[in-house]
Amino acid sequence: MPKGRPNSMNNYGVLLNELGMDESFITPLREKYLRPITALLYPDLGGACLDSHKAFVVKYSLHEDLDLSSHYDNAEVTLNVSLGKDFTEGNLYFGDFRQEVEHVETQGLLHRGGQIHGALPIASGERWNLIIWMRSSAIRNQLCPMCNQKPQLVEAEGFGDGFTETCEEDVPETVDLCS
Repeated sequence: MPKGRPNSMNNYGVLLNELGMDESFITPLREKYLRPITALLYPDLGGACLDSHKAFVVKYSLHEDLDLSSHYDNAEVTLNVSLGKDFTEGNLYFGDFRQEVEHVETQGLLHRGGQIHGALPIASGERWNLIIWMRSSAIRNQLCPMCNQKPQLVEAEGFGDGFTETCEEDVPETVDLCS
């Protein structure tokens, strides 16, 4: 069975596209349920036109990955769902001041992919998380979020890193949520 690493920081987990879950589960979840929410919460990040993703499950345990240091995601918007198992400690944190958020089993957290965050060490047990990096080609085709350069598009399998050919009219407009 193929097994790529979930990302460059986690050693234990699985890419869900390798299990055939993109088209049958993750894409419908993103398009039908998550995109209406992200359209309202993240209009400036292309929340209404998140058209690709990278989805994976990561595992934290005492003798494997305990934590995850500060980083930002290769995504406009990230969904992080605690799938559980029994674990203690291991809260998520955001920003330089490490504002902690308790990650409760079966609950998800949406956040900006470019927001600095990490996971504190677990003290016992195992923690499993479903991570979905959602991407908007209308946004990232203008400026790569990782290098801040205009991207040179190349052929890729699946969703690649979310860079696709788009029409100019696909560029999202911002919405004033306060009015």
